[in-house]
Amino acid sequence: MTPELSRIVRVGDIGGVPRRIDIAATPAECAALAARFDLVTLADLAAEVTLASDAAGIRATGRFTAHGEQACVVSAEPVAFAIAEPIDLRFAIVAAAGDEVELSDADLDVVPLDGDALDLGEAVAQSLGLALDPYPRAPEAVRAAAAAFVISEADAAAATAGDKARANPFAVLRRGP
Repeated sequence: MTPELSRIVRVGDIGGVPRRIDIAATPAECAALAARFDLVTLADLAAEVTLASDAAGIRATGRFTAHGEQACVVSAEPVAFAIAEPIDLRFAIVAAAGDEVELSDADLDVVPLDGDALDLGEAVAQSLGLALDPYPRAPEAVRAAAAAFVISEADAAAATAGDKARANPFAVLRRGP
C-alpha cells in the first residue's frame, strides 16, 4: 500500500551535513489524508524537516503545520483545528521481529529503518495523526452534553431530602425532548 503522503529519501543521500527538506501536501494528498484520519477537511499540511546522519541513525528535526476541520464527537458539527507541532524523530535499524526488546522513553520516537530509504512524508502524516484531538467538541455541543446530565430539580430535591434511593442522573433522558 502506498502512503497518502510519500516523500522517499535515500539514506545514501543523507550525509553528515544537515539537509533541509520542505514538504507541502497537494490537494489530492490532503483529501486522502482527511479520509485516512476521518477528518471533515484537511486544508493544508506542510513541514520543514532537517535530516542529519549520526552513529545512531538518521535524525529528523523540524516543524509541521496543518489546518482543517474534524467532526465533533457529540454533534458531528465541523470543529476547526490549527496545528503547529515540532518533529523530532530518529530513523534507525531496530532489532529483528523475533527478538525481545525493552524500550526506554528515548526509544519512543524511533522509526524503524528498513532498507536504504525512508519515507519522510509518511513520518509527517503519522505526526499529524498523533497531534489531532481524539475527541473534538464544538462549543455548543459541550454545553448540550453537560445539560443532558444535569439532575432534574425533583431528583435533586429527593436526594437532599434524605431519601435512601439515589437520584438517577439519567432520569432526564427518560422524559424525552
